[in-house]
Formats: sequence, C-alpha cells, structure tokens
Amino acid sequence: METTENALNKKTQAKNVAKASSVATSSGESDSQEVIMPFWKKLGDILWAFILKVTPQWVKDQFLAFDRKVDGAISFFFKHWGKSRFMISMSKKVQYLGVEKLYFKSPKAFVYFFLFYLVRDTILYIIIPIFFAKATTGN
Repeated sequence: METTENALNKKTQAKNVAKASSVATSSGESDSQEVIMPFWKKLGDILWAFILKVTPQWVKDQFLAFDRKVDGAISFFFKHWGKSRFMISMSKKVQYLGVEKLYFKSPKAFVYFFLFYLVRDTILYIIIPIFFAKATTGN
C-alpha cells in the first residue's frame, strides 16, 4: 500500500513543479513560486488519496488490470468527472463551432453527444441526490 501512496505523492509533486515552471515568466521569476490549484482539483486529490489508503491492495490490482485492458477508459472517466473522451472532444467542438454548425456537420454525433450528457446529468443531478435524500431521511 505504501508504494501506491508514494507514487501518488510523487505524481502530485511532479504536477506542481510542472505548473510552477510554466507559470514563471520571462522576467526572471523563480520556480519556487507557489502554485494555486482550484479547490475541486485539491478535493479530487484528497478523495483519491483517501480511497487509495482504505482500499485493499488486491482490489486495486484487479481494478488496474481491468483498466489496462480497456486502455485506461475507467480511470479517465473518473478523472474527468464522468465524461468520456468523446464527450470532451465534442464539448471542444461545440465551443469553437457552435451548436448549430456542429449539428449540421454531424447530426448523428451531435445526438449521441446530447444523449450522453442528458444521461450523465440526469444521474448526477437528479437520481443520486434523490437516492441520498431518501437514504438519509426517515421516509
């Protein structure tokens, strides 16, 4: 279990160093500048560290083996808060093309994109809160 936690710490430190070096400007600022991360990234790192700490090693090994079989799609899904690679690429296309041009460019892909977001948001913002509300009340 220690090796997984150490790997996570090294990965986080490497990200912070990379971000700090990219923040430095050409005016000669040093790399020792503090990196300010958004709270949701900090929260995600904290939750991930907690999950890694309490999960038995054999479960982690089985998950990683299955994740490798599907080319990292499961870890990508969790890392990007329930979005697939397709959804992220389509979101970028919507931003620079606009909804109408994207629809005319590929109606089938647009419909898939719309349905994926509809299902994802329905689960995240309607079904899960109703489940927790029912589970935490006496009704």
